[in-house]
Amino acid sequence: MTTLRNKLVLVFLAATLAPLLVTLWITTSLLERSLSYSSTQELDRLSRALENTGREYYQAARQQLKDDAVSDRVQAQRPPRPNWTEAQKEFWASGEQERFRLEGARQDRLEYVVRESSGLAIYARPLGLEMAVITEQYRSARQTIADNRARNLRRGFNYTYMILTVAIWLASLLILIFFAKRISRPIQQLTAGLSELAKGNFSVRLAPQSRLGRQDEVALATSAFNETASQLQCSRDRLVYLTQLASWQVLARKMAHEVKNSLTPIRLTVEEMVARHSESDPGFLEQAASIVVDEVESLERRVRAFSEFSAEPEVFPERIDVNQVLEERIAFLKSAHPEVSYAVRLSEAVPSALADHDLVKGILVNLLENAAEAAGSGGQILASTSSSSERVLIEVHDSGPGLSEQARKSLFQPTISFKKRGMGLGLSIARKSALILGGDIVLVSGELGGAGFRVLLPVAHDH
Repeated sequence: MTTLRNKLVLVFLAATLAPLLVTLWITTSLLERSLSYSSTQELDRLSRALENTGREYYQAARQQLKDDAVSDRVQAQRPPRPNWTEAQKEFWASGEQERFRLEGARQDRLEYVVRESSGLAIYARPLGLEMAVITEQYRSARQTIADNRARNLRRGFNYTYMILTVAIWLASLLILIFFAKRISRPIQQLTAGLSELAKGNFSVRLAPQSRLGRQDEVALATSAFNETASQLQCSRDRLVYLTQLASWQVLARKMAHEVKNSLTPIRLTVEEMVARHSESDPGFLEQAASIVVDEVESLERRVRAFSEFSAEPEVFPERIDVNQVLEERIAFLKSAHPEVSYAVRLSEAVPSALADHDLVKGILVNLLENAAEAAGSGGQILASTSSSSERVLIEVHDSGPGLSEQARKSLFQPTISFKKRGMGLGLSIARKSALILGGDIVLVSGELGGAGFRVLLPVAHDH
């Protein structure tokens, strides 16, 4: 199987091997050319001899010209000051007493310049040699020698260069293999995670890949994978839950229909009994009738609960100030539960929620009523608001005994309760309403020692 690591290595080989071979070929060619040059030791000796001969001849010519000038064997030229050349002016400004100069296009004439009180005395004679030509030949010979030595030095550099080139290339190859393995490992993990996700394993998660506190593209892809898997798992759980709710809705409709068919004749019969009771035992008949009527009313409450559970409410989403709604519901319920102490913790920075006002009120009433019943006389209830990412959070905590492990597993499942006022559908209806609004209700750790619930609602964005 061709992995990403192997592809990276092949790309490195293709990108570097050809230039490396060309570089080695050029280096070898230069090496062969440097070895083809002959020795220049003889040229070195001749150039040194030429330098010494020229210097001695020049010194002898200077001395001879000076002696001839002193003995008046050479006639002096004394140019007027306005006709002085730049070199003659510079000599006069320097303050020197005498100076020798080479003149002529080929430097074949020697001049002896002497300072006098009235001006300059210039003595000149042909040198007999073209010093410019000799100087150029000497410079060419020295350059040839320097070039040869440079080529010999380059030969050593070529060997070193080839060794270093191969060593650096091999080191680069090893480093590439190391980093290719590190780069390909998270991608392989991501591929394996996607395979598991395709098989339906939505619980798979990948380890974060951030390095040195920074996130690269692979780390962002890993984070996106984990978030996607989490959302898919959450969506699947919600779909399962809504599917279960749909089944219970069908059951609720059937049960409501059957119970209603029985309730109407019972109520009419009991009312007729009360209206036509004999005078033999009126107290008993009234008591019996009262009991039957209470039971009928209890059945009616259950029927209304199942009807509400099975109904699909019409939703009117709008911007809601959750702080205001929460305070309003608590103020409404305080009078019904004076034995419970309420505490409110509101976040001023919480954004508005996009939800149906009536459904949100129903959710809060259900959670607050359950919390008051769990807390009991002298208990406490804490309600708070906050926000996280794209969600508005409302939490309700109570100081009751909390929930057992068994109760946690079936907490939001529709059940039938035979408590005097309990229907067993309150939390199911509340969560259904939250899901319809695009949110959810989840169980959290209670801050007061009892149960804790969190309502998640979508944030209302400005358009």
